[in-house]
Amino acid sequence: MAVVKQRRQLNLRLPMPELSERCLRFPLALPPTAPNTNNNTTATTAAIAYSDLEKLQVLGHGNGGTVYKVQHRCTHKIYALKVVHGDADPTVRRQVFREMEILRRTDSPFIVQCFGIFEKPSGDIAILMEYMDSGTLDTLLNKNGTFSEPKLAHIASQILKGLSYLHGHKIIHRDIKPSNLLVNNNNMQVKIADFGVSKIMCRSLDACNSYVGTCAYMSPERFDPDAYGGNYNGYAGDIWSLGLTLLELYLGHFPFLQPGQRPDWATLMCAICFGDPPSLPDGASPEFRSFIECCLQKEFSKRWTASQLLTHPFLCKNRRSDC
Repeated sequence: MAVVKQRRQLNLRLPMPELSERCLRFPLALPPTAPNTNNNTTATTAAIAYSDLEKLQVLGHGNGGTVYKVQHRCTHKIYALKVVHGDADPTVRRQVFREMEILRRTDSPFIVQCFGIFEKPSGDIAILMEYMDSGTLDTLLNKNGTFSEPKLAHIASQILKGLSYLHGHKIIHRDIKPSNLLVNNNNMQVKIADFGVSKIMCRSLDACNSYVGTCAYMSPERFDPDAYGGNYNGYAGDIWSLGLTLLELYLGHFPFLQPGQRPDWATLMCAICFGDPPSLPDGASPEFRSFIECCLQKEFSKRWTASQLLTHPFLCKNRRSDC
C-alpha cells in the first residue's frame, strides 16, 4: 500500500504587526527643549544651532522626508541632515522617533554618528548626522561594479563590528542591505545607518518576528515564522541579511534573482523559503564560500553570530590585504 505523506500547509498570511510596532515603542518625549530666539527650533545639543546650517544640495528623497548635504556656517564642517516632514505618514514618523532613540543610545565608530535632533514648529523633525562622502555601498556597486574578496573582507569586518556592538546592546537592525550601509572614500570606511525599523530587545526572550524591513533581505524565518516555532533569535536575521549583502556586492545583482530580473513578493518568498541558499561561483575562494555559508544557514540556530564571524578565516586571511 502506498504511503501518502501529509503535506504541510504553509501559512502565507502576513502577520499583523505586534502591538509595539503599531505605537511608539518608547515613552519618547522629544529632546529637551532649549529656547532659540533665532528660528523657534529646538535641539538636543547646544553646540550646533539649526539656524547655523546651510543647505548645499539634496542627497536623496523618499519615505516622507529629504536628506540634505549641509554646512555649518561657523566651522564649515559638512553634515547630512535628514528631515522628516510634519505631514508625513504616521508610520514614517514612528520610524523617525525609533531612529532617534537608537541614535541616542549608540556610540560606535561603525555606526553613523548623530550630532543633533531638531523639532520645528511646523512639525518637521530633523536629524543631523555625519556626512559620508561616497554615499552607500549600493551607490558604489552601481557606479564602480563588483567588489573583490579583499575589499569585501574589509567591508564585512566593519559591518560585523557594528552588528556586534548593536547586538551587545540588545539592538537588532532588521534592515541590513547595501543602501543602508554608508561609505567614506577614505580607506573605504563603512558605517551602519537607518534604524527606522530597528528594535531594542528589552528582555532576552522578546519576540522579533514582525514583518518589517526590506523583504528581499529577510531571512526564511521572517517570511514563515510558523515553520520555525513562531519566535526566533532576531540577531540571526541580521546575519542572514549581511550574507545576502556581501553576495550581492560580489555578484553584481541580488543573489536570489537573475541579473536584471525585477523582484516581486511571491518570487522572493518562494526562493527564500523553498529554495536552497544562494552560493558563490566557482572562482570564489574556499574561505569566502565558507563565510557565506555561515551567514546563510536556513536554520537560524546554525548561523554564526557577529562575534564568531569576526574570527572567521576569510577575515583573518584578508586582514592585511591592501584594499
